[in-house]
Amino acid sequence: MSELLGAAAVALAATLVAGLVPLLRARSAAEGMLAAQLLGSGGVGLLLLLEPLLALPALHDVALVLALLAAVALIAFTRRHV
Repeated sequence: MSELLGAAAVALAATLVAGLVPLLRARSAAEGMLAAQLLGSGGVGLLLLLEPLLALPALHDVALVLALLAAVALIAFTRRHV
């Protein structure tokens, strides 16, 4: 089971690296924010996959905090740019 989780974590990390390209090429602030939200969701997923592999229950809490901060950042962005 750990091999499957490890392979999924590596695949997700690779997609996160590939997701940096749209973030760096964003033409507008909205496109950049959307790419950052996508990377944040991938980061949460990666942390949740690494939690059982590394036997660190604190990663679950870190993933939750990251998801909440992403939501707050999106709300702040839309209030500022809309």
